Amino acid sequence: MRSFVLGVLLACIAISGSAFESPIKPDSPREYIVTRGDTLWDISNRFLKSPWLWPEIWHANAQIHNPHLIFPGDVISLVYVDGRPRLTIVRRGESGRTIKLSPKVRTLPAESAIPAIPLQAIDSFLNNSRIFNNMQEMEAAPYVFATKQQRIIAGTGDRIYARGQVKALYGRTLGVYRSGKVISDPVSGELLGVVAIDIANAAMVKTSSDVATLRLIDSNMEVRAGDRVLPADTFSQMTAFFPRAPDAPVEGAVVSVLDGVDRVGRLNTVIINKGLREGLKQGDLLTVHKSLLVKDPVSGQNIQLPPERVGMIMVYRPFEKLSYGIVLLANEDISIGDNIKSPE
Repeated sequence: MRSFVLGVLLACIAISGSAFESPIKPDSPREYIVTRGDTLWDISNRFLKSPWLWPEIWHANAQIHNPHLIFPGDVISLVYVDGRPRLTIVRRGESGRTIKLSPKVRTLPAESAIPAIPLQAIDSFLNNSRIFNNMQEMEAAPYVFATKQQRIIAGTGDRIYARGQVKALYGRTLGVYRSGKVISDPVSGELLGVVAIDIANAAMVKTSSDVATLRLIDSNMEVRAGDRVLPADTFSQMTAFFPRAPDAPVEGAVVSVLDGVDRVGRLNTVIINKGLREGLKQGDLLTVHKSLLVKDPVSGQNIQLPPERVGMIMVYRPFEKLSYGIVLLANEDISIGDNIKSPE
């Protein structure tokens, strides 16, 4: 297992409101023994009403070497410090000993530490499509205009030909993309971006003037004339996500759902109208709220019901004005137009 340091998770998250309300579940265990395969999200969810509040109640034992690492066999206990609930490690797993005030420490390989949400747990559900700020950015890229066999479509192993500024592609890993939805802000009307659908990966074979010969290494769907060839996305995906509230309050909306549908559930991707310019980062959590419009049978008026929380998403790919988020929790379908905001 890779090295995942809980310290990354321990960023300060402000809890709004002056009145103290316990974050602990009524049926929370007093102790929990960490087992192999656990994630910090799983463990937090056993104790907390809101798992992302883990940093607020974690009480690191200063006598433990690197106390923000958690390992299989460790015993996590619910204790109270100055009347407030705290979670802390009370026994280390390798010897079963109770932690005492002592300079003695242990050394364990970091790769055995418990991760938050490991990438492999959700990787198959993440979408590799990109977002461009405008259509002009995408249309400036070389385009596919023919296949070696002169077929209308091409797939894995086929050769395709592209025209445009192809010399800039030489020696680079390449991706083939197709223009998708153009997304505008539902309130301001601002153009937020154009979805570039991930079609295939390709390798350069040769160039001649403004024509490039490419070989398709693998494909998600058939390549067609007009698809664009771009250097492969250099975005670095985290090897583990540490769910947390955004650094600053965020309010927005679900503006698109991928894969040609308008309603999704758990582990599907949605696009929200907030991104890097609002300070969103990988791992940021946002709650989803739905407000239904119903007809009052007495007055005949259409009445907007108070918003109800219906789910939670985690940002896994922020762009400048938009972000991809994966639905972690869903009490009902998440749909376009649903509101999103920082968790409370």
